[in-house]
Amino acid sequence: MKNIIKITTPLIKSDLLALRAGDEVFLTGTIYTARDAAHRRFVDLIDKGEPLPLQLENQILYYCGPTPAAPNHCIGSAGPTTSSRMDSYAPAILRNTGLAAMIGKGDRGDELIDAIMETDAVYFAAIGGAGALISSCIKSAEIICYEDLGPEAVYKFEVTDMALIVAVDTSGKNLYKMGPQEYLHYIAQKPR
Repeated sequence: MKNIIKITTPLIKSDLLALRAGDEVFLTGTIYTARDAAHRRFVDLIDKGEPLPLQLENQILYYCGPTPAAPNHCIGSAGPTTSSRMDSYAPAILRNTGLAAMIGKGDRGDELIDAIMETDAVYFAAIGGAGALISSCIKSAEIICYEDLGPEAVYKFEVTDMALIVAVDTSGKNLYKMGPQEYLHYIAQKPR
């Protein structure tokens, strides 16, 4: 049986260094949403040497564009979006802001994984298609910046026990590569 690791934000580098691809994590604390339009704006500010509208050091960006809140809820469905859409922006954000982790779905490119290793960051996977379930762990939600982007505005979420899997750890081990290799090894060992 695997250990389930509980972590809280702001993240501590020593905790990130202990995580391994495949670890199951329950996350509690503050996370920020940001999709491609917000990432583009962040990188434009970095390129100009200007400050970002929020502090990202030791924080987490969740690749999510939530739906409007239903009655008696702080947010609607809040599932992950495809992470590779952020790959052209995320390396600059990691290298220039102290961002500790990202949450999304799907594999990442080589340049992003290099930036993860250089900065001792982590990429967590959330379950795609489970946006309504994920929203149940979000206890509060408020727009922090870029309200003009609608659902792609940057939100601050307070979460309790958000279930995640370490997809890429600080050493660059990648669950999206490990999984298929393990499956092929299993199939090769299986009697015919």
